[in-house]
Amino acid sequence: MRISVFGMGYVGCVTAACLSKEGHTVVGVDVNHEKVRVINEGRAPLIEPHIEDMIRDSARAGSLRATTHPTDAISATDLSLVCVGTPSMRNGRLDLSGIIEISKELGQALKGKAAFHTFAIRSTILPGTIETLIMPAIRAESGKQSGKEFSICYNPEFMREGTAVADFYDPPLTVIGANNAGEASAVASVYESLKKPIVTTEIRVAEMLKYACNSFHALKIAFANEVGTLASAAGVDAHALMRIFCSDEKLNISRAYLEPGFAFGGSCLPKDIRAMLYRATELDLKLPILESILPSNQLHLGRSVDLILGTGKRHIAVLGLSFKADTDDLRESPMISLVKALLGEGCQVKIFDEKVELSRLVGTNRRFIEETIPHIGALLDSSLKRVVSSADVVVAGRDVKEFTGLKQILHPSQIVIQLNHLGQFVGSAADPVGLR
Repeated sequence: MRISVFGMGYVGCVTAACLSKEGHTVVGVDVNHEKVRVINEGRAPLIEPHIEDMIRDSARAGSLRATTHPTDAISATDLSLVCVGTPSMRNGRLDLSGIIEISKELGQALKGKAAFHTFAIRSTILPGTIETLIMPAIRAESGKQSGKEFSICYNPEFMREGTAVADFYDPPLTVIGANNAGEASAVASVYESLKKPIVTTEIRVAEMLKYACNSFHALKIAFANEVGTLASAAGVDAHALMRIFCSDEKLNISRAYLEPGFAFGGSCLPKDIRAMLYRATELDLKLPILESILPSNQLHLGRSVDLILGTGKRHIAVLGLSFKADTDDLRESPMISLVKALLGEGCQVKIFDEKVELSRLVGTNRRFIEETIPHIGALLDSSLKRVVSSADVVVAGRDVKEFTGLKQILHPSQIVIQLNHLGQFVGSAADPVGLR
């Protein structure tokens, strides 16, 4: 393929070197004349294993050259990868001046080209940047229509300094955000030789993915450091602890618990976090990551309450009271907290949970109910139909599909909210999305 790479910084230079080695004809573009001169001489403008040899060989073979002229690059290629920097300002906001300027230049360069051109943005940008800034700029400067005369995709990079070449050739996956499969295929063809999974998705999802990944990576490091700090202070071998922790690939190092949904609860997680924090206080340790877990969970629960109250309705049916499906354990269930909050706001609440029968609750489970919400007996009803029939809003604490026959008894005017899908409005009798 004929590919231009805009921005000969770290990502752009490695991308250009690897693509030219793979047999593509690559034109690198940068405003820095010195970088352009160095690349055209067959030398690397940065330090990274293998890059120097790759650029030398590609420059000699004529498969890689550099220029300061965007029009030259656009006219000589069919696809452009945009890798300009998006640094952080002092207040944390992204400095998008570079991406805005290059978008205008791309549009101006595209103006005189008759053939269709594909752009793939690799710069790290927040969701909506392509839709609200990059695409309008290219469209305005070129006078061309997106989707008909050019297309824009988002193709985030996941290369680490020091191992960038290895990461390029062995990525966990390649992500392409596009408006349709046809536009994605042009970018996907660049990576076919890698024989690695290619995932296509919506542009905004792809834009957000890099931030989700990096936030999780940072969180893991901070989490391991805080747990290690507490463990060491308590006389525990922190490294032995985390080696065993990481050997659990069912719950710990897995996709378990990584589905956005409702607040957590139950008899284990809240009390264990409190116990760890109490010991940290005894040891005079400040552990802000661990300290933030319970407040974060409480705020998330509050967002669900606000969502329900935001409907303006006050007759609420709550489906599912225990903290998870197929159990009657009500201890520290977030649904209990939700019901208490709704009652405090003057809502009329009825509850259905076929697993929960007060007459069968014993021990700490029953004591929790008696101390936390003693009048729950008047709110519970064993009939799903009775609970739902008088409600304006139906709130499912778990997957709505758990409540067999719900679709058939809903009214068209009722609102259905599924909390384990981040409070998603999943439908009603008039629009039964997700209901059976």
